[in-house]
Amino acid sequence: MADHLDDAARLIAESLGHAPVRIADLGAGTGTGTEALARHFPHAQIVAVDGSPDMVALVDRRARDGGFDDRVTAVVADLDDGLPPLGSPDVVWAAMSLHHVADPQRLLREAATSLGPDGVVVITEMAGVPRFVPAHEDTELSGLQDRCGAAAAGAGWEALVDWTDTFDDAGYDILRFETIHVERSERSVSVERSEPSRSVARYARHWFAQFRHRLADSLDSADLALLDHLIDESDSDAQRLDDLTLSAGRLLWIARPRTTATPHPESE
Repeated sequence: MADHLDDAARLIAESLGHAPVRIADLGAGTGTGTEALARHFPHAQIVAVDGSPDMVALVDRRARDGGFDDRVTAVVADLDDGLPPLGSPDVVWAAMSLHHVADPQRLLREAATSLGPDGVVVITEMAGVPRFVPAHEDTELSGLQDRCGAAAAGAGWEALVDWTDTFDDAGYDILRFETIHVERSERSVSVERSEPSRSVARYARHWFAQFRHRLADSLDSADLALLDHLIDESDSDAQRLDDLTLSAGRLLWIARPRTTATPHPESE
């Protein structure tokens, strides 16, 4: 769900004073963010980095299918081992990936030496657990999400989202810190399609599966049974996910390495 890229792209261009021409996407995953960046910045060359060869293959395939493979270089690299050559990017982009790195501060210091002149590092994280709002009142589904959200907070799912101090310790000044609201429904994404989109339903199913498998010790048997029904696409209950509106948020930081003034020699 890359809807927040519209706002992120605008903020990035404002912070740079121009559209970026070189971008490094750290922890690119399946390439959803890489594709969104390529489409928002059609003149940018992008280095997409991920530790999984399978994910890098998906990025390559997405770039070929999207017709921007001439602008994307996908690289297999474990970020815990350091950054691969990035080509002095204007933007180092890390979308919900930095918390997987063993030493984020070290990585940010490395990124500072890799950036081009006046380049920036951009980090995005989830602003809490997303909410899926049914088109018609569904108190059971709403109550389930309330309890799952409380259990997720109790399990510390939201404890990794604040990079402000880490940026400061790594020698950066924060240029922008924003919360971007994302709202998306099946109707809003299928205006120009002959068949209804199911992207929100798939995203909801992904989150409910996360709740089911990671919060099993914190939810009662009734909630677990309902989650089982909702994530089983062959179950009639799964149809309740077909007309949802996603309401979520992204936290976004844009930061630039501090410049150290060169001391002037004292006049004699």
